[in-house]
Amino acid sequence: MDKDIPFLQDVLPAKFRAAVMKGRNNYACLHRIKRAESMPVLEGLDQIDHFDEVFRWVTKTETGDRAELSNLPENLPFWRHIDARSDTCLGQQCPDFEPCFITRMRQRAIDADIVVVNHHLFFADLALRNGAYGAVLPDYAAVILDEAHQIEDVASEYFGSQVSNYQIDDLLNDLSGLKIEANETNRELTRISARIQRYADMFWISFREGRGLEGRFALTPRGISPTGKEDFNAGTDAGEPQAGMPALPYHALDNALNRLETTLDVLKDAPADTESILRRTRQLRFDLNFIIKGDDKKFVYWLERRGRGTFLRASPIDVSGLLQDKLFEKVPTVILTSATLSSAGNFNFIRERLGLDQAEEMIAESIFDFENQAVLYLPSSMPDPRSPQWASAAAQEVIKIVNATEGRAFVLSTSLSGMNDLFERASPELDYPCFVQGSASKGALLNKFRSTPNAVLFATSSFWQGVDVRGEQLSCVIIDKLPFAVPSDPVVAARQRYIEEQGGSSFYEYSVPQAIISLKQGLGRLIRSTTDRGVLAVLDPRLRTKMYGQTFLQSLPPCRVTSSIDELARVFESGLSVRSSGA
Repeated sequence: MDKDIPFLQDVLPAKFRAAVMKGRNNYACLHRIKRAESMPVLEGLDQIDHFDEVFRWVTKTETGDRAELSNLPENLPFWRHIDARSDTCLGQQCPDFEPCFITRMRQRAIDADIVVVNHHLFFADLALRNGAYGAVLPDYAAVILDEAHQIEDVASEYFGSQVSNYQIDDLLNDLSGLKIEANETNRELTRISARIQRYADMFWISFREGRGLEGRFALTPRGISPTGKEDFNAGTDAGEPQAGMPALPYHALDNALNRLETTLDVLKDAPADTESILRRTRQLRFDLNFIIKGDDKKFVYWLERRGRGTFLRASPIDVSGLLQDKLFEKVPTVILTSATLSSAGNFNFIRERLGLDQAEEMIAESIFDFENQAVLYLPSSMPDPRSPQWASAAAQEVIKIVNATEGRAFVLSTSLSGMNDLFERASPELDYPCFVQGSASKGALLNKFRSTPNAVLFATSSFWQGVDVRGEQLSCVIIDKLPFAVPSDPVVAARQRYIEEQGGSSFYEYSVPQAIISLKQGLGRLIRSTTDRGVLAVLDPRLRTKMYGQTFLQSLPPCRVTSSIDELARVFESGLSVRSSGA
């Protein structure tokens, strides 16, 4: 919106209008903010000033976009109580419908010729189209999906189901704000709310006790467990009470939600908010029952624990049929584009994952002269990444490479623990400023890196794409290991199992192509213009020692390969302008 669209508007003969649409939770809800003045949405006194600033901002902003509040913390705990997400929206019944930021955003989009959205909003709309909630985006006849290598994961999220403790908390919070005139009905809703809260607490605790680690874990008919040792909803075929999650909390919670649904459904002259709460209760019960039942073999059922949140999810294992039905067969023109859409010189992987039998294809030749602009460094001798000697050897290589490039480097790890270990081992031995992901927000770290000469940033996958560092500041990208997807991840495991059941090889048909695309994304931080020069380094010896390593190398840019640290230093001593502009 700030660069490409203005450029096109200048150079194209036909004039056009463009608008941007973000997910609804990026926007403030006027109705909920007004209601929040008389409802407890703040978790501490320290949030009062932040809320007051938001309230003042709402009276002035034209867009209501949360991004305008750049001086406030990224994580505002009360934002979810005042945002404009769809499940709390009153639609045309809302007293603030006309001045609503969502209404105005939609009108700008309807009037535009081009609408710019992110993947999440696009697939949220795709999942809702022709359903009870209607479309989010204006109708369109063509769609261009950039960074299309991400489509499978995003589509899988939005074509599935999810239930979280936050959903129930928000539901009860909004229920407490209903203005019901009948005293008996008020008392009944209070009793129901208390029961829902009590049984919800018992329900979510069953997923927390004894399982302190955050992460993603499989839900199976016999248990939640990356190791197979713990049970979720586990019991016998005879339907006996189940061990991992006691039968009482789930059934009691479902009964309480059912009672709420029945009570709200028969209310006469109910407030406008009632329909929203009723709709959310029905959806919550449907999703919860679908996930707990877990008998649709086309889905993988899993649990994610993140901070104070517990999320139960059901994701389709294969999205190709869904994409065919909802996108490729419905929209006349769909263009998929990405710098890393191919692997091993073809589109076989992406075609298979997305079900694209019929499509025109083109691999555009790069305008970059990689042989002269980049050097690929592969250490001559490294232990296996799974060996105890790996961490120490990798740190020594990082120290040597960074000293040769005089800092100006990204050190990208495939895991958080690997990143922290490399940082702890290497940074004390480096005479350059070192930053590590997690010590500040992503934006703040990037600003620090850009403004600090000869800096080194240790990071993980969130810095592998969508990161823009221009100029000489980034002259080296080091990747510790080949970025194979974590096999214990429940969604990855389900996809691999599905391929094996179809008679294929999950390693060569899924793991290797997916890792190639991820590796190309990480290395793509470096050479982004015809004047850029720099060093690419991969510390994983499997590029040389394994048969599949050749497939990786053939998929990378055709640059010079070296195992000599001295040669890296000579690149910088040769007077070449070593520059980079990751994107």
